[in-house]
Amino acid sequence: MKKNPETPSIIRVDHVTKTFAAAEGRDGKLFVLRGITMEVAEGEIVAVVGASGAGKSTLLHIIGTLDRPSAGRVYYDDHDVFRLSDDDLARFRNNRVGFVFQFHHLLPEFTSLENVMMPALIKGAKPAACRERALGLLDQVGIGGKANARPSELAGGEQQRIAVARALMNEPAVVLADEPTGNLDTTNAAALHDLMRKLSRDQRQTFIVVTHNETLAGMADRVLRIRDGVIHAE
Repeated sequence: MKKNPETPSIIRVDHVTKTFAAAEGRDGKLFVLRGITMEVAEGEIVAVVGASGAGKSTLLHIIGTLDRPSAGRVYYDDHDVFRLSDDDLARFRNNRVGFVFQFHHLLPEFTSLENVMMPALIKGAKPAACRERALGLLDQVGIGGKANARPSELAGGEQQRIAVARALMNEPAVVLADEPTGNLDTTNAAALHDLMRKLSRDQRQTFIVVTHNETLAGMADRVLRIRDGVIHAE
């Protein structure tokens, strides 16, 4: 699916810049992002690729409101999210954005079911309703039979599926994935690719995926490449 000019953008990034202080003993600033501008439509899968250190993860963290830009704006449904206070931004992030990282960050002392329930419990949802939705999500991602297993009892591909289910728990508008297949073998990586595509098509779930995996990038609706801190469409 290519971005349809008549389809409203769910995310709009407007001239976002990110700088860091130069290393000790050096003058000036280090520019990681140099005026990034992009739009993403509902239900679209966008892959962001580029060389190591190009700023891919930095861009994803800003889109996900984990980090603030040095300049520029990020809009969700035409709302400038960085006008929010830190507390309001944290609530927005928990409600509207799901995250899947290369390292799944599951809590080892909790079961698969409890890990998936966690974002909704933090939000204040009732445990019974959380449990019902989490069980449904585990079925949806193909590991309903592992609800009571702890992460240490699961294979890497299964752990990453739990991470996807957890990302979907609060019905976020957008799921951001940072190298989600980086620790998976070819078979499990392909299965995760298929799962994300199915969620996008069946539920209009929007994905922005940072990846070095050319196969995963090739399954996206659009590929955006970062070079010299600037986005180039492919």
